[in-house]
Amino acid sequence: MKVLILLGNQRPGSFCHAIAQTAIDELRIAGHAIFFHDLYAENWDPVLPDCEIPKDSPKHSIVQQHCDELLAADGIVVIHPNWWSMPPAILKGWLDRVLCQGVAYDFSEGGQIIGHLRGKTVVVLTTSNTPRDMELELYGDPLQKLWETCVFGFCGVERFYRRNFESIILSSLEERVEWLANVKSIIREQFPASPGSCDR
Repeated sequence: MKVLILLGNQRPGSFCHAIAQTAIDELRIAGHAIFFHDLYAENWDPVLPDCEIPKDSPKHSIVQQHCDELLAADGIVVIHPNWWSMPPAILKGWLDRVLCQGVAYDFSEGGQIIGHLRGKTVVVLTTSNTPRDMELELYGDPLQKLWETCVFGFCGVERFYRRNFESIILSSLEERVEWLANVKSIIREQFPASPGSCDR
């Protein structure tokens, strides 16, 4: 299995980074190949130039690499903090430039959506500082709708899982250790071990 991991957090050593490393470790133990991108560390350019908008237009070599990895992957893991009920701009820019028409989706002659990511497994792991009950009461869960329906559902993904970890700023070391154990369980469940791997 090939799994694409996207990390969108600007601070090295963040809990998002710990989530990403935990996911990477579990996927390797299970015998899976990994495409990993720390978008901030790689200085990903989130600005979509007009020349990339037309379908099948030439892309920057780095953008094309990401498109190729997206299509080659059997699974996708997205990790980011909740900023204003949205992913950070750098990750939104990745969506704009990579999940484009002709790569992630198309339209039929009748205008029906054709999702090219059908058959892939997607896991989105997010963090936030607002306590869960307060978050749901005040805002609902916009990130769930965004990722499950507006992004990956649109592109044909049917196997989707999301988990939010909160409140990061109020959490204890013991809670964060428990959350990382939960990440291990999620990854093992969503991306079962390959035959012959050194799975525990």
